[in-house]
Parts: sequence; structure tokens; C-alpha cells
Amino acid sequence: MRRLALLLAFGLAACQTAPHQKPDLTLPAAYEGPKGTATLAPQQLDRWWLQFNDPQLNGLEAQALANSPDANTAAARLLEANAAKNSQIAKTFPQGEGQGNLSRQHESNLGGASNSLIPVGGTTDTESIGLTVSWEVDLLGRLATQRKVAKAQYAEARFNIEGTLASLVANVADDYFVAKGLAIQLADQRETARIEANLQDVAQRKAVLGLEATSDADRVAADLSQAQAQVELLEAQLHDEQRQLLILVGHGIDPTASLPIQAQTDDPPAIPVAVPGDLLQRRPDVREADAHLRAQVGLDRLGHLAIFPTLTILPGLGASHVVEPGVSFIPPATLIPAQQSTSLGFWSLAAGLSIPVLDIPQLLYEAKADDARTQEAVIAYEKTVQTAFGEAENALVDLAASERAVAVLTDGESRARRASDAAHKRYAMGLGDITAALSAEQAWRTTQSALTAQRVQALRHAVQTYKALGGGWAFAASSAQTR
Repeated sequence: MRRLALLLAFGLAACQTAPHQKPDLTLPAAYEGPKGTATLAPQQLDRWWLQFNDPQLNGLEAQALANSPDANTAAARLLEANAAKNSQIAKTFPQGEGQGNLSRQHESNLGGASNSLIPVGGTTDTESIGLTVSWEVDLLGRLATQRKVAKAQYAEARFNIEGTLASLVANVADDYFVAKGLAIQLADQRETARIEANLQDVAQRKAVLGLEATSDADRVAADLSQAQAQVELLEAQLHDEQRQLLILVGHGIDPTASLPIQAQTDDPPAIPVAVPGDLLQRRPDVREADAHLRAQVGLDRLGHLAIFPTLTILPGLGASHVVEPGVSFIPPATLIPAQQSTSLGFWSLAAGLSIPVLDIPQLLYEAKADDARTQEAVIAYEKTVQTAFGEAENALVDLAASERAVAVLTDGESRARRASDAAHKRYAMGLGDITAALSAEQAWRTTQSALTAQRVQALRHAVQTYKALGGGWAFAASSAQTR
């Protein structure tokens, strides 16, 4: 008894150990990057792709959310998580089962005539019904904690699913803008091949007339072959990107011709106004880490409560009806065989007390392990918040830098284009040589390629920014369903 009392005292001390709580992380008031100018309502951030004003992108996102295997899997996982939550909560309420029996038994006398006053043999019909209940008395809050854990685990699963959907819509937009960049490069490269073909024709005619060396025509022919080879490579890359987009939106076996990509891009939308503190509510991964921490704190408490006794109330209720052979007495002294019936109702009330006497040392060690797991969850939450802050700030900085780079390259491209056009005109008129014309064209093509790449990069940075700020999922609806 002394050892039992000592173990219970240790258990009480362990249970009274304050569980780790979610750290009070104070994020900066503003990002170090440029301040945004576009004020978006929560619903606008939920469907951020509409800010690009691209009907084709809007259609692709709608298809992805409706038909994508990832979206359909997410929907099935959500149903599974909700059912698991309801099952766990239902287990915390009184449990029991109803039982019903119906039987008929016939007996025959195999020993001949009997002189017994009570009939030997006959048919006995039995009907019975009963209900047994097991109800744990929640003296220490164990059952209430189990319900909180179930809800927190459901929230964790839901926010993980929402993060999957946010990544899906971001991947669709990212691949879409990559495909548009490839389409632009392909159009530019085809134009380059056309110009090179014209140059080769001019160079050959000049060589025939003796106005130019045949080596110039060979040089242009070499450049033309490179341009044509690049066209082939870009066509293959664009095909691959179209196929990837079709898979993302749930139409992976459709022909790529069903997804035409226009060779043009628009500027990204204005940088949205963002406050770091919003990440704690907007980012699904931060919400997931928060729910995981709350669930682990509950599991930690359950681990400490496991060393205490469990009191269970066991009520029962039932009824039975039996019809069996018997005798009937007819005064003054006549007994005749007759069926007699008996109907009974009954109830019972019992209580059970379970004490983990020999399991207390093991349970104490498991409680310490729960403490460590809770501390790990605290650290994971802190890391998730810091990572979210870093991703959001870097995305805003990268987007602003891309927009400035686009502005610079746009001016440079227009200047290089004018210089290339002038050089080609001089060469065609015989006022310049092939080297000057090709050099000017190469400078323009290089600048144009850089501008296209930077435009696409700016659009992709915009996608990353909206995702980093916590857009792309039904924030209000999901938050309400996880409370």
C-alpha cells in the first residue's frame, strides 16, 4: 500500500505539471520589403488568380478545383477526417448495446410413460430483450479532453488539405505562365528563323553577283540552322508544359491542341497590402501547425490523466417472456397439462472502478514522452511561423524586383529593336555589312529573350506572393468548420 500511495503521489505531481502552451510569437508590424498598394478582401485573396484578369487562367483554375485528382483526393480525405472526428467524439459518450433473443426448444420423453405430475417434454418458447450501458464518469475531464483532441486533429487534417488545394491552384498558375513564356519564345524563335532565312537569301544573291563573299552566306545558313533547331526544342518544351497543365486540371489524356496557349503576357497585378500578423490566420500550414500543437497538448494531458482511476457506471434494463409446458389445476383435485407463460422485467445498476496499479511506472514514462512530443510540436509551430514570414517577405521583395527589372528591360528591348531594324535596312540597301546586321539582331534577340523571361518570372513571383500570403483556399469557410 505504501508503494501504491507513493506511485499515486508521483502521478499526481506529473499530472499537475503544466503542459506546454503555444508560444506567443510577436511578428514584426511590417515587412522589410516594399509596401503593397492593392487592398484585397479575404474573399479576393481566396481566389487571387482573378486579379490577373486572364479568362483562360480562371477557367483552368475552375477545372482544377472541380476535376483534378488532387482536388478529388482532398475531398475524399476531408470526408474521412470528418468521419474519424465524429467517431472519436461519439466514443466519449455512454456506450452500450441492445440484445434480443428468440428461441424455441422442443423436448420429447424417450423413457415411455411418466407418472410425474409435471409434463415431461413439450415446446418452450423464449423471448428476451435487454440493454446494457457503459458510462464513464468524467470526473477529471478526460472525456472532454478527448473531444478537444478529436476536433484539433480534424482541424489539423483539414488545414493540411487546404494547403494541398492552395498548392494546386498555385501550380496551375505557375505552369500556365511558364507555358505562355515558352509560347512567346517559340514565336520569337520562329520570327528569328524567318529573318535568318531572308538574310540567307540576300547573302546568296550578293554572293552570286560577286558583291559579297560566300562565307557570309554560309555564316547566315549556320545561324538559320540553330534557329530552326531551337524552334524544335521549344515546341517540345511547350508540348510538355501543356501536358502537365492538362494533368493538373484533370484532363491528362486530352490532346494538347485542346489547350492553346497565347504568345503574350500581361503585367502582374499590383502588390497586395500585407501585414505579417495575418499569416497566423491566413496560412494553412501555420493553422495546421497550430492545430497539431493543440492536439498534442490534449494528448499530453490525457497521458497524465491515464494514471488515475476510471469510474464507470453500468446500468442495465431488460424483459423476457417464456412459454413452457406446465399443468393447470381444476378444483377439487384435477391436474391437466397446459402451457404456462411467464413475463419478467428487470433492471440492474452497477459501478466499476479501474485502477492501473501495476501500470503506473509505465504510464509515468509515457507521460514524459508526451511532454517531449509536446515540446517538439511547440518548436515545429515556431519554425512554421518563421518559415511563413520568410517566404512571404522574400516573395514580396522578389516581385517588386521583377517589376523593376521588367520596366528596365522593356526600354532596352525597344531600343535594341530599333537598332536591329536599322542595321538590316542598311544591309539590304548595300550600305552595311552582314556582321553589323547580325550583331544588332543578336543584341535585340538577347534583350527580347531576357524581357520575356523576366515578364514570366514576374508573373510567377506574383503567384508565389499570393500563395505565401495565404491565398488560394476558402479561408472563412474552413475556419468556421474547424471550430
